[in-house]
Amino acid sequence: MAELVRALFLDRDGVINRDEGYTHRWEDFVFIDGIFDLCRAARAKGYRLFVVTNQAGIGRGLYSEQDFYALTERMCEAFAAEDAPIDKVYFDPTHPVHGIGEYRRESPMRKPNPGMLLAAAEEFDVSLTDSVLVGDKGSDILAGQRAGVGTTLLYLPAGKGGDGESGNGVAAPSAVIARLEQALAWL
Repeated sequence: MAELVRALFLDRDGVINRDEGYTHRWEDFVFIDGIFDLCRAARAKGYRLFVVTNQAGIGRGLYSEQDFYALTERMCEAFAAEDAPIDKVYFDPTHPVHGIGEYRRESPMRKPNPGMLLAAAEEFDVSLTDSVLVGDKGSDILAGQRAGVGTTLLYLPAGKGGDGESGNGVAAPSAVIARLEQALAWL
């Protein structure tokens, strides 16, 4: 049996990059300060890196899966160049209400459901209880808790409620952080 590994799970929009609403073009993709430092530190401590992201913009017809893949490739290249390679990006393009055609449905992968996290745990032998998730919405925190992730951090930068309030009303995170560097204490 393979030895279980720890993982750092990251939401994309709002944690890795500024969330300007359905970001799908590289020229609009702006990394959040501290994301590379956090990921390098996690790697140095033996964590695997995974992105778990809802991409309802695909389901709503705002951009295509190919647009998402092209942006994801550029994002992963940037992480690799920063010495913090991402192991895998999991995404869910559906939306149960606003999805179009095949994308309009409930999905076990769409956060707050834990499907993406459980898939990573199975595929990479991840110990979820020893892992950390950083998200900026209640649905991220709830997905982490439903999957059994040991530490769930709600990232709320200053101006977005990052003054200590939980900000989601659904799931109490392990902690609320206002800067990504604060997540280092939880690794």
